[in-house]
Amino acid sequence: MSPLRNASHRRLNPLTGEWVLVSPHRTQRPWQGRRELKAATPALAHDPDCYLCPGNLRANGVRNPDYPHTFVFDNDFPALKADAPTTREVDGLLVAEGETGLCRVLCFSPRHDLTLSGMAVADIERVVDVWVEETIALGGLPDVASVQIFENRGEMMGASNPHPHGQIWATRHLPNELEKETDRQAAYLVQHGRPLLVDYLDRELELGERVVLANDDFCVLVPFWAIWPFETMILPRRRIGGFDELKAREKTSLAAALSELTRRYDKLFDAPFPYSMGFHQKPTDGAVHAEWQMHGHFYPPLLRSATIKKFMVGFEMLGSPQRDLTPEAAAGRLREALE
Repeated sequence: MSPLRNASHRRLNPLTGEWVLVSPHRTQRPWQGRRELKAATPALAHDPDCYLCPGNLRANGVRNPDYPHTFVFDNDFPALKADAPTTREVDGLLVAEGETGLCRVLCFSPRHDLTLSGMAVADIERVVDVWVEETIALGGLPDVASVQIFENRGEMMGASNPHPHGQIWATRHLPNELEKETDRQAAYLVQHGRPLLVDYLDRELELGERVVLANDDFCVLVPFWAIWPFETMILPRRRIGGFDELKAREKTSLAAALSELTRRYDKLFDAPFPYSMGFHQKPTDGAVHAEWQMHGHFYPPLLRSATIKKFMVGFEMLGSPQRDLTPEAAAGRLREALE
């Protein structure tokens, strides 16, 4: 065992070049801070007051179709608009430019009371199919450089509606995280001749201690540099740049991995597990991007129970992120969750 394992130390995230402080000796500190309400599971399969349920009116007066599986539509209150000006304004250190884009909403299921953890693998695969279709359609537009797929689950993560749904944003420029990951992966490929995350997964599979689950095509692990207590990462076993490169079998495997991971999360504290999750994939600028390996990030805020969350404050906002529970311990907890 490394002498650093039980001492305060920092770990490098090779995807961003940023560090996280790990303080394993603090796991036993007493908690007298804020406690959240334990999340409740929606009781209705169809909520007549829900803007996302089949057949209901949305806030803008449009009625949803009676969709049997998934349903995708343009966000009624988008953060990005296709007709935004693209001018750039520079006044010394004051720089601004217009950002065009599109925002789509994806209802995972017609059932109001089902999240990914309660859906059948075949139904999750329908969600993956939409991610593929939207990546191809939006990524093919001339002014789109990036397609970001994500989900905010639970009130704790700011979800505005409990109906199971995610979002798809297409942007004219690369968002900050994708720009950092593109640069770091490209530099690694030039230096080593292999994709960074392919080498990383090979090492994690060899060690095994941070692996949560794996199937023929995907692996879920707690990254060595994880910031959030039960943060996980989904990695393909072969090099795949984006959703448009997935084979039919891999879509099924990804759906199965999502099902098992979210069930493990819910079982961990016997409560609906809040998180923000999303997939990073190659830019959609038409280039090959041999450096890119698509991957998913799950960022859950819960710390030690369903009512105690981790806050990013103080040193973490002013210095660098810090965690108490080691990634190795978190992976062990998640592996044991369904046993």
